[in-house]
Amino acid sequence: MIKKLLTTLIFVSVATLHAQPSVEKELKDIENPEQADAFIKSNKSTKNKLITFNEEKHQTVLAKSLFKKNVGSTEVVDREFEKTYYKVVNKTTNTYNRVSYIYLDGNKYNMTDLNALRAQIMANYKDGAPFDFLAKRYSMDAGAEKGGDTGWFTKGKLDTALENSLTNNSYALNDLFTIDLPETNRYYVVLKTHEPKEISEIQVLKITEKK
Repeated sequence: MIKKLLTTLIFVSVATLHAQPSVEKELKDIENPEQADAFIKSNKSTKNKLITFNEEKHQTVLAKSLFKKNVGSTEVVDREFEKTYYKVVNKTTNTYNRVSYIYLDGNKYNMTDLNALRAQIMANYKDGAPFDFLAKRYSMDAGAEKGGDTGWFTKGKLDTALENSLTNNSYALNDLFTIDLPETNRYYVVLKTHEPKEISEIQVLKITEKK
């Protein structure tokens, strides 16, 4: 019985020793997000993931360290019961925009009343009312809960017609303006809160193995 147990333990130890070099070897062969995705699909585990880190949003020690690495570089986090590998497989820089808006549904107002309401909102803002307060009070979509703040967004993330108007370069920082989209009965009061910003993103393959 003891002999059988010892044999089993030796087998498990040998298997563990061989598993680690295997992970490291497979990582060396992964050079882009497509290969990383294929690896995840062929090695199904909830702990194996392809993660996107945004330099603006992710400020952890790990994220900052990964942003300093080149594509193809790996970082290893060694814990008591598991070892996690992070390999940078892609790095890009995208232009992000950010504004705050108040949305008014044209189906709920005639144009005379809608324009009067927008004029009132803009006058209140110029008189010192915070825009986020006005958005929470008047905006007619879920963005009201965030004070109308879109957060940082790239092209392709919003409705095309709205996005083209929001990213119009003719507006300066802190400009207050209106947008009319009569085809879909959507009308806006918009505050340009930020200048466009170049933000780096990295895609990282995360692989976790038990020791």
